[in-house]
Amino acid sequence: MPYFRTSSDWSSLLRPANLLCSILAVACLTGAAWAQSPVSAGPLTTAATTAGSACPALLQHTFLRLQDEKQQALCQYSGKVLLVVNTASFCGFTRQYLGLEALHAKYKDRGLVVLGFPSNDFSQETGSNQEIAAFCENTFNVKFPMFTKSSVTGRAANPLFKQLASTTGTTPRWNFYKYLISRDGLKVSGYNSTVEPENPRFLKDLENLLAAK
Repeated sequence: MPYFRTSSDWSSLLRPANLLCSILAVACLTGAAWAQSPVSAGPLTTAATTAGSACPALLQHTFLRLQDEKQQALCQYSGKVLLVVNTASFCGFTRQYLGLEALHAKYKDRGLVVLGFPSNDFSQETGSNQEIAAFCENTFNVKFPMFTKSSVTGRAANPLFKQLASTTGTTPRWNFYKYLISRDGLKVSGYNSTVEPENPRFLKDLENLLAAK
């Protein structure tokens, strides 16, 4: 399958024949809860609140930045409200990049950071890291931090997504599953792929976390 490099290429995703992934995604999400209620990270609290440690245990991971594959410590986002999303370039939900970037631009000064994790777990992110980076920048002008392609489900899931799954009891069922994390890293909520970044209920949850200091 050719890689989408321009907005005109990507627009073909909106044709009925190419919305199969959206239909399949909605089908696999049928019967699932709209969102996982905020839950305490439990055992993570010990490490997160240890004297001298300002970084929550949930963020004590290092990943390679998508654009240049340089190591990035997630601890740099301590004290921020985080929105962690597994992304893909070939999915009908790929247009959510627009909403995610809009959230990042609107709320970054209040402490929101969107973190993107490209994944081919659902066979819709087949390009190289360089191709993914170019696609995100050229098609959606993505500015929020993104990391190199990795797995987000099952035994091969990267360490952050393993912790998120353990904390919430939910794992990504499709591309653009979302985890909203409080500033202290102790409250995490999961949102299905069908929950758009502009969803009023989701925005209310986000506003509540941003208001908490």
